[in-house]
Amino acid sequence: MSAWTFPVIADAWLGCARVQSRDMVHTCPGTWVTLSESHFGETAMPWQETDPMFERHHFAQDLASGQWTMTELCSRYGISRNTGYKWRERFLSLGVRGLEEQSRVPLSSPNETPPATIDLILAEHSRYGWGARKILKRLQTMHPERDWPARSTIFDILARHDRVRRRRSRTHWKHPGAAPLHTTAPNQVWTIDFKGQFRTRDGVYSYPLTIVDHFSRYVLCCQSFPDVKAQGVHRELRRLFRHYGLPEAIRSDNGAPFASNGIHGLNRLNAWWLQLGIVHQRITPASPQENGAHERMHRVLKAQATKPAAANANLQQRVFNTFVQTYNEVRPHEALNDETPASRWHPSPRPLPTRITPPTYPGHFERRRVSSAGTFRLHNGQQF
Repeated sequence: MSAWTFPVIADAWLGCARVQSRDMVHTCPGTWVTLSESHFGETAMPWQETDPMFERHHFAQDLASGQWTMTELCSRYGISRNTGYKWRERFLSLGVRGLEEQSRVPLSSPNETPPATIDLILAEHSRYGWGARKILKRLQTMHPERDWPARSTIFDILARHDRVRRRRSRTHWKHPGAAPLHTTAPNQVWTIDFKGQFRTRDGVYSYPLTIVDHFSRYVLCCQSFPDVKAQGVHRELRRLFRHYGLPEAIRSDNGAPFASNGIHGLNRLNAWWLQLGIVHQRITPASPQENGAHERMHRVLKAQATKPAAANANLQQRVFNTFVQTYNEVRPHEALNDETPASRWHPSPRPLPTRITPPTYPGHFERRRVSSAGTFRLHNGQQF
């Protein structure tokens, strides 16, 4: 037999069988109980979950029955006699409510804010609706002879009286970081950036847009724009895609127009890249060294094509075109074993599609419209 059934004849059985409060019926001796073999010589696993309030209630019932002494019940419930007497006094004076946990807050504290001070703080808030900082400043001005609580204490007082409107916390999106920049063939990664603006001699600002193939260091574009708006960049990239094909990825910084302040930096320009199957690689903020080859090209461009600046934008663009031809076809490059970028570069085999096919989804997929900030909602929550 895997278990034994026996009557509890005397209180001595409680000690040898190690019966717990949840293992036996709370009745008089002589009740039949069933114990498994694990109760003898080892700790028994609990039959069911319980809670302190449940145990205290049964402790009080067992003690009121008069069938066990305080020592026996405390040993049975695994508590000290001082704890047992404490719960007995609470049960006798307050009933079942006395078995609940009571607050451990001290009845008095020397650092407690006086009620009169609390009333003044609440009165100032009711009158002006100010926050803790302004209320503290006004009270110090009105009553400089008194000691006032700290601003954090005043804030806690307002919060305890429901005078503080909680702001909804915003989700802080973590920057994904830049992927390791390692290329083995042309058109794997194009780097794109705006060189710092400068003025031509007629006083008009010029913003040169530069695009470079990372593997061959071939300068694909050095086009002057009057601003850094996305329309001009989109138009120039479309021309390059038609002429040279599509790269596998485009690497940029986190500034406009390549990225936005929205979630994950999404905007219309890089969303267009994703539709074309181009991966957008964003470098870590304030880390231009992650696009070091491009920045090194800017150093040469600044020294040879902008100092001195041309008379106007048209003449400055001619200077840029001459620089690009010399940089690609004449100037040896140390990273290429003193070969020219033109000797290492060739167009991409991926042509620009004439029409972007909308994505198709299986019938069991649930479709959601993406907002202008690049987010969508599902089940009353923002998922991305």
